[in-house]
Amino acid sequence: MILSEINIYPIKSLRGISLQTAEIDDRGLRNDRRWMLVDENDRFVTQRELPKMTLIDVALDCDVLTVSCSGFGSQRIALAPIDAVSRVVTIFDSTVDAEFYDDTVNEWFSDVLGMKLRLVRMPRSSRRSVSERYRIRESDIVSFADGYPFLLIGQASLDDLNERIAEKADEGVRVPLPMKRFRPNFVVKGSEPYDEDRWKEFRIGENTFYGAKPSARCVITTVDPATGVMAPKEPLTTIASYRGGILNGKRGAFFGQNLIAEAAEGTVSVGDQIEVVGYREPIVEMDRQ
Repeated sequence: MILSEINIYPIKSLRGISLQTAEIDDRGLRNDRRWMLVDENDRFVTQRELPKMTLIDVALDCDVLTVSCSGFGSQRIALAPIDAVSRVVTIFDSTVDAEFYDDTVNEWFSDVLGMKLRLVRMPRSSRRSVSERYRIRESDIVSFADGYPFLLIGQASLDDLNERIAEKADEGVRVPLPMKRFRPNFVVKGSEPYDEDRWKEFRIGENTFYGAKPSARCVITTVDPATGVMAPKEPLTTIASYRGGILNGKRGAFFGQNLIAEAAEGTVSVGDQIEVVGYREPIVEMDRQ
C-alpha cells in the first residue's frame, strides 16, 4: 500500500491544496485548518451553512495566503495578522483563543459569501484538546479541524461507494464522486475497501499513526465542490444504508478514519509505503456491510 494523496485545507471549509510532501506538527499537518471564518457571534461557519465556501480557492506561498473566487478576484493574506486582536471563538462545543484579521480581509469574504464574516487564525499559544475518549495522550491537540488531527480514506473505499451509488441510477447524482467531497488529509492506494476501519497502528514512511475512530460524515459531503450546490441526499443516504451505526450513543454514517500521530514532527510524501503494525476489531458495528 502507498500514500497516493496528501491534502491540506488551510482555511476551514474552503478548497484544499494537494501536496507532494507535508510536515507533521502537534496539531496535524502543517498549515492544515489553522484559519477559520467566524460570524458576528465569533462562532465558526462552514459549508454546512454556506455551501458556496467550496468555490473559494486557496493558495499558500511562503508567508502569504491567496484566496480567489470567480467574479470576486483575489485577496492576499499575511499568514499572521498584523497588530492582531485576540479573543475567544467557538467551534462546536469548544472555545479557543484566536487572532482576528483586519476589515480589508474580512470584507472580501463577506462580499463573496453574502454575510458578515471575519477571518481568524489559531496561534501557537492556543490549545484545543482532542476528545478525551479517543486521544492517545492528555497533551493531544487539534487545529480548527472538526475534532481530530488527520483523516484518512482508502481509494478502494471510495470506489466501492461510487459503485453502490451508480447502481441506484439516480440521475441527480454525478458519479463517480471525487475524493475531494470527503476532504481527507491522506488517501491510500492498494488497500481493501474499508480496511482502514481496522488499523489500530500503522506507519506512513517513518511516521507512526493510530486509528482514533471512524469519521461520522455530515451534510458537507452532499455539497458538489464544482458548483457549491448542496444535494439533499447523496452520498449520505448510501453511506448510511451500509455504514450506518451507533458510536457513543449517537447514530452516524461512517466513512474514513480519524487519526492521531505518535510524534509531533516528521514528514510524509506521496508514494510513501504504508505498513499496518496492529489491527483491531472495528469500534462501530455497521448496520449492513
